[in-house]
This record gives sequence, C-alpha cells and structure tokens, in this order.
Amino acid sequence: MQRVVIKVGSAVLTQNNNIAKERMLNLVSLIAKVKKRYDVILVTSGAVAAGYSALKLDKRKQIGKKALAAAGQPILMTSYKKKFDIYNIDTAQILLTEDDFDSRKRTKMFQEIIDAHLDNDILPIVNENDITSTPEQLFGDNDQLSATVAYATGADLLVILSDIDGYYDKNPSEHKDAKLFKTIDTIPNSALKEDSTAGNEFATGGIVTKLKAANFLMKRGKQMFLCNGFNLDTAESYLLNSEHKLGTLFVPKDGSH
Repeated sequence: MQRVVIKVGSAVLTQNNNIAKERMLNLVSLIAKVKKRYDVILVTSGAVAAGYSALKLDKRKQIGKKALAAAGQPILMTSYKKKFDIYNIDTAQILLTEDDFDSRKRTKMFQEIIDAHLDNDILPIVNENDITSTPEQLFGDNDQLSATVAYATGADLLVILSDIDGYYDKNPSEHKDAKLFKTIDTIPNSALKEDSTAGNEFATGGIVTKLKAANFLMKRGKQMFLCNGFNLDTAESYLLNSEHKLGTLFVPKDGSH
C-alpha cells in the first residue's frame, strides 16, 4: 500500500457549530504519523459548520449554505494550518465538484496537481466546491467525493472516519444485539437504497452514502475502511500496525486490490 485517502466528516470535526479543536488535533497527529509511511490525501467536511461560527444563516437554503461555506472554508483551512504547522507539514487546498471528474482533461489536471503536491511532501486537503457550483455539479456529500478522489488518484485505500464504529447488520443505537461486519465483500442492494440518515445537523451523509462510496470502490477493485473518528485508535492500529480491531473493511469480491 502506497497511497491513502482519509475522509473526515462534519460530525467528527465540529461540535456546537464550531470546529472541535481537540478532535482536529488528534486527526492531524494521526495524519502526521501515517504520512511517514504513505502518501496521504485528506478529504474534509466542515466548511459550512465552521462558517456558522461567523455567520448565522439558514443552511437549508442554497444561498445560505453557499455563504456559510464561503465564510467557513478559510476558517477551516486556518485551523488545519495551525495544527499541521506543529508537525511542519505544508498543506494545499483543493476544491472540486463532480464536473472536475467529467472531463478527462480536467481530471488529468487535478491528478497532476495532487501528484505534484505529494511529490513535494505537501498534504492536499480536498473539499467540495459548494460556492460557485450548481446543485447538478455537486456530489452532495463528501463520502462520494472521497471515493471518487481515491479512485482518480490511484489510492490503495479510502479510510472514512465517522461517528460510528463501522457497518452493522442493524442500527446499533436501537438494537443492543447489532453485530459489526469486520470484513464485507458484498453490499445488499436494499442497503444502498435506504433513506440517508445524517447524525449531525451539518452532515449530509449517513450510513447509506458510506455504503455507496464503498460500493463504488469495490466495483473498481479498491478497498475502503470505515471506522470511528471520535476515537482514532482503530484507524491508527489498522493503518500503522495492520491490526484490524474494530471498523469495517470493504473489499472487492474477487479479492483483487
């Protein structure tokens, strides 16, 4: 394994409409360790929630959400910069929409930019470009964006840091006997169609969008690891020690990596 995409969601990164500084610092210190071994690309949410700390607008309205994202993106990147500076890691901001993957020329350009950053030991931080895009141009959630980025950049693994420990056979908050799938190579179609349930008012995903991201990668011979972002022990054990404690590993059915 040489290249890893790590995706972190709003539920993990923000708390009470502010950036959760301690959780962000934990994430940054994990990335600093992982970066010593692999190329790392970070896909982050949190701009809309960060914007809310400066601007009280209704994020359910399109212009409100765009204005929040525009105000929040520099707040989010400044927070990251301060924390990555502790580890002497330089960062770059990359804002993408679905359109950037529709044209071969644009995809190639973005791949070359990311390669140039990684070759020069710079950490690319990717987010969706909410601000100038129309709804048709957006992925709508960063789970889909991170899967597409992982595939387009030839990453070996996508790690999604979430507010859950992995993928269960039923909702663990409602069923005490819910069982965690440790490794899975097939996602039932019915699970991909269930209504998206986002746990945080600034989140747009939920388990369904994560399953769709996993399904996208599995079909293309890639792996995805879903684990808890509030406690990064699982992610660290898996990425640095190849120990699979908690979390769900989604693997292609034919076993090809």
